[in-house]
Amino acid sequence: MSRSPAHPHVVTGVSLVAAVALLASGCGSDSKTSSQVASTSTTTAPVIDPGDGGVYAPQLDPADFVAVVDNPYFPLAVGSTWIFEGPGDKPGQTEHIEVVVQPETKEILGITATVVRDTVTIGGVLLEDTYDWYAQDKDGNVWYLGEAVKNYEEGKLVDTDGSFEAGVDGALPGIVMKAHPAVGDAYRQELYKGQAEDMGEVIAIGGDKTVPAGTYSDVVVTKDWNPLEPDVIEQKTYAPGVGVIFEEHIQGGTGNSALISFTP
Repeated sequence: MSRSPAHPHVVTGVSLVAAVALLASGCGSDSKTSSQVASTSTTTAPVIDPGDGGVYAPQLDPADFVAVVDNPYFPLAVGSTWIFEGPGDKPGQTEHIEVVVQPETKEILGITATVVRDTVTIGGVLLEDTYDWYAQDKDGNVWYLGEAVKNYEEGKLVDTDGSFEAGVDGALPGIVMKAHPAVGDAYRQELYKGQAEDMGEVIAIGGDKTVPAGTYSDVVVTKDWNPLEPDVIEQKTYAPGVGVIFEEHIQGGTGNSALISFTP
């Protein structure tokens, strides 16, 4: 999943802006059983985790979706721009991330999705160029419908790892931000077996967070992980009216990415 204003993959070494059912075994004492994983939307058929003996198979009805993404913790107004910075892989490097909501849309599963472009550079050299696709249901849940990823080394395209589109080759959508997040909510953010399996859990609500762009109140904090990398756990902080403002590794890695500026 890419780094996005709510689901940016913002942590250094992991495609940002990043949304899950069963907690990965690498999560330690914080792990939940699959029975604790909440259904993701009242506008769709229940989402069942394989750990419950069922199937993760969200059934999305285009009639249950709205034209805009205005969830307070994941707002995607056209033209909105987020700039993040954090340390690069080498000493002295600064990773620069720009996230911009595009004017065009993309139809996925019959749903009109909002398109968000996420670019990552170090010293002006492009490392990643990703287009993410989001849509919001009538309840206010924001769904992640896929991403088109291009990864670069020394300015040259090397692969498109992590790309997926819901409804294609068995890939399924997930939730990146619930309409009414509550501590303990856990959910799939995406599911494309072996390629994109991000998961998340709400671990805190309320409080303040200061980043270079300012101090924000009433933040939501999530723990994010991927069973394909079971030893890596990230933490993301979301501010109302803005989206993601901070991402960091809390296990299995180092690095962070903080919001430098936000242009609504």
